[in-house]
Amino acid sequence: MKQYAVIGIGHFGHYLAAHLYKKGHDVLAIDRVAERIQEIKDLVTQAVVADATDRKAMESLELKKMDAVVVCTASDLSRSILVALNMKDIGVANVYAKAISEAHLRVLIKIGVTEVFFPERDNAISLAERLHNPNMLDYLPFLEGYSIIQLAPPKDFVGKSLRDLNLINRFGIQVVAIKEIIPDRLNLIPTAQFILKDSDIMILLGPNETLDELREKEG
Repeated sequence: MKQYAVIGIGHFGHYLAAHLYKKGHDVLAIDRVAERIQEIKDLVTQAVVADATDRKAMESLELKKMDAVVVCTASDLSRSILVALNMKDIGVANVYAKAISEAHLRVLIKIGVTEVFFPERDNAISLAERLHNPNMLDYLPFLEGYSIIQLAPPKDFVGKSLRDLNLINRFGIQVVAIKEIIPDRLNLIPTAQFILKDSDIMILLGPNETLDELREKEG
């Protein structure tokens, strides 16, 4: 069990804090708006009404003992930057922060934030990629140019083992799993000896360009 603090209990912060708590972690929710704290108080370990731009108030909460602090106050750019700076100044080792623009992201990185996330941009790009390729299961914005897709084996793959196909060395593609229809089962990280059938569905992780090439020859 880890300890997390979530600062800024808007929609994103609310769901993040509640889900971390549901997963069994200690979660401290912080927001200057009392109504937001009232709404989440039963969904986290502790909920506190406090202004995260007040460094002394944050020091009193001993946030530097947390495994991570997540700053979700992105709608107010100057406030977000000040809160992130406060977290670094009081000694929080792992600070995660939400950004709402590329400029905002760059400033947070310069401050020394551990990781910056940009959900609006990443979700929009992910949806666009999945609309472009209906076979895509997930798009990985943190690995630009890579995706996870599901693919029926091309005809020249059928009857061959994964060792024979050697996809990782030939194409830089990793077979994450194979869904079998007959029998109905999922093989996670299949062995090199697995022989593909025309009824199988491959789940692949790799470069978009190479995945597109395979998709064009899909059986």
